[in-house]
Amino acid sequence: MGEVPLTPRAGRRMGREGSLQSFDQAARALNEDWGTQLDGKQIQRWSEAMGEVVRRIRDAEVVAYEQGHHPQAVPNPPALLVIGMDGGRVQTREKQGENGSRWREDKVCAITSYLPGDGTADHPPEPLVTTYVATMGDAEAFGKLVRLEAERRGLRQASTVLVMGDGGNWIDPLNKRERLADQRIVDYYHAAEHLHETSRAALGKDAPEASALAEELENHLWHGQTAEVIALLAGHAEGLGPPQESDGPDHPRRVLANNVGYFQSHRHHMDYPKYRAKGWPIGSGVTESAVKLFNKRVKGTEQFWSVPGVESILAPRALWLSQDGRWERYWQTRPAYFKAA
Repeated sequence: MGEVPLTPRAGRRMGREGSLQSFDQAARALNEDWGTQLDGKQIQRWSEAMGEVVRRIRDAEVVAYEQGHHPQAVPNPPALLVIGMDGGRVQTREKQGENGSRWREDKVCAITSYLPGDGTADHPPEPLVTTYVATMGDAEAFGKLVRLEAERRGLRQASTVLVMGDGGNWIDPLNKRERLADQRIVDYYHAAEHLHETSRAALGKDAPEASALAEELENHLWHGQTAEVIALLAGHAEGLGPPQESDGPDHPRRVLANNVGYFQSHRHHMDYPKYRAKGWPIGSGVTESAVKLFNKRVKGTEQFWSVPGVESILAPRALWLSQDGRWERYWQTRPAYFKAA
């Protein structure tokens, strides 16, 4: 179609549809409303061009922050700010690695303000407002985006800041590098899954004793008794012996050894009775939901992305999903007309 002038209203609608659903479905929705004959390729070109503008603005804000231009202080500092991080999955056009996989990780952060609970089941912590950032960049680039977003949400003014997530090997170095949290918490439910995995490895996948062991271990975990968890796992690991070079990642010896290391490394992030007593969340449900929200748009066996292309969708999708009105504010500052190739 060449260059077509789009009003802010039309551009906003097109950008929204491209961020919400596949380009073919977005074209169908717009054609239904506008009486046009757009195709998915045209919507892709427009969406990626507009998303690239959002990405450039986002990255320029990071540069400005590193030069000392901090976001304005929030008017109502949060009592509790939780920074949740995890990784999703995106299929790229380019194969990589020894196995030639097309799958790569997009990193997602959800930052949520909370009203703390009172330490009882009747009054759990209450999530208030969540905002998001996501990128295909590495952990260092992602960390800069997270730090800026946390500053924007009241990192310096919050009474308490938590970093929540699984035991992913890039989360703890990122947290330390960006100096984010008063307390790092390993998601309780991820940790419990590890215990069920190790119980099956220790006693057999279908053994009734494996379920009993998992329950015993999870009871210790719930009560913050990580020393007992580690001792039990180490005992079973010793019984099977150390991993052999030929053992694959799913071999019981390898599973047990890895999980002993996992709980030893994160034992200071698993004091769940203390966290509950303070009225803090102990699960990363908000973060897992965030990953699903981004995956819903960019993950799919039929979707093959270039890295710049998916980045130009992740940036505006984060605007759309964030609950603080930033999508609306963004479009209030757009030109009266602009051209999309």
